[in-house]
Amino acid sequence: MTNEQANFEAQKTDAVPAKRRATFHTLRVSAVRPLTEKSIEVSFEIPADLQDEYNYVAGQYVALRANIDGQEVRRSYSICEAPTAGTIKVGIKRDHGGLFSNWANDHLAPGFEIDVMSPQGAFISKHRLTDMNDPEQLSAAAVKSGKAHFVAAAAGSGITPVLAIAKSLLAHEDTFVDLIYANRATAEVMFLEDFADLKDRYPARLAIHHVLSREQRQAPIYSGRLDVEKLNTIFDRLIDVPNVDEWFLCGPFELVQLIRDELTKREVPADQVRFELFTTGEPGEGPSAQAGRPVEVDPEGENFDISFNLDGLSGEVQSPKDARETVLNAALRVRPDVPFACAGGVCGTCRAKVVEGTVDMAENYALEADELQRGYVLTCQSRPTSDRVVVDFDA
Repeated sequence: MTNEQANFEAQKTDAVPAKRRATFHTLRVSAVRPLTEKSIEVSFEIPADLQDEYNYVAGQYVALRANIDGQEVRRSYSICEAPTAGTIKVGIKRDHGGLFSNWANDHLAPGFEIDVMSPQGAFISKHRLTDMNDPEQLSAAAVKSGKAHFVAAAAGSGITPVLAIAKSLLAHEDTFVDLIYANRATAEVMFLEDFADLKDRYPARLAIHHVLSREQRQAPIYSGRLDVEKLNTIFDRLIDVPNVDEWFLCGPFELVQLIRDELTKREVPADQVRFELFTTGEPGEGPSAQAGRPVEVDPEGENFDISFNLDGLSGEVQSPKDARETVLNAALRVRPDVPFACAGGVCGTCRAKVVEGTVDMAENYALEADELQRGYVLTCQSRPTSDRVVVDFDA
């Protein structure tokens, strides 16, 4: 693990909602709204008997599962609406060569049914809502000390959870939100109309700073790539950094790390900065990584013994020592319902606690410092380093 990756373990955990079992249910698409030429908003209808399963906090995500060309593919998408009973909305942007995103943009339509995982994730305000699906009741802690200034920074589709968070925060009359939103051009800005509506509704409490890398704007500060120089100019001239109550960062690794580095230099406490990655840019995050790989066990060979607990049931599997197989890959060979979504160390769906033995975790962009100290790992990134390993997905 690199130093930069290790830095991503420093988030505070007081905002994390109670963990619940990640479970798929088949939901019906109720609406599809074009956002740009390359992105859509997809709404899912939540049946009355599943309302509790799909309660969520602004900033969380769901995983979608579909069979595409004979292959099961899963992708995680952030919920883009403030908590609303009876519906889940996500934004899906086409990725170059993206199997799922292109399929979704081409095929999802009202009436289509698809598997949707129950909401997960910890990219939420530490000043969380007093109740799920109740955006009007922001915790009094958000304004208790007079600090009610929130700043969000996003790039491209990283705006999706930020939109939900901004709507939830602005529902409280004493909050102010600054948004730094980086895109290549106006035509690629997702939820442009939504933010225009928010600006009309909260003209004195919402400031939006659109930075376009390939489009000339009247103000030079908003033209060109969001680099260190431009970021510091925005901080110095437009945002009262020392008096910001909480920060939300979402986008590619490079952008999130750039902003976190600058905030660290300005002595912003780490527990005031929330962040989420939508990609690490690392190879192996594609469909083949999610599908796992076939592994043949030689009973006479040298194997790791892996045991796991899931939904109160125990499972056993052997993994050849020379296969360099992850705990998740091994577990999926005997329990296809083992929870996972991105398989890239980003979402945290495959989180489990090591209760016996040791593992080596290659990447970690999801677990926080205290989770690591308590023995939690991302099973999609963890390989056994002891002859016997026992993990608990229910812990």
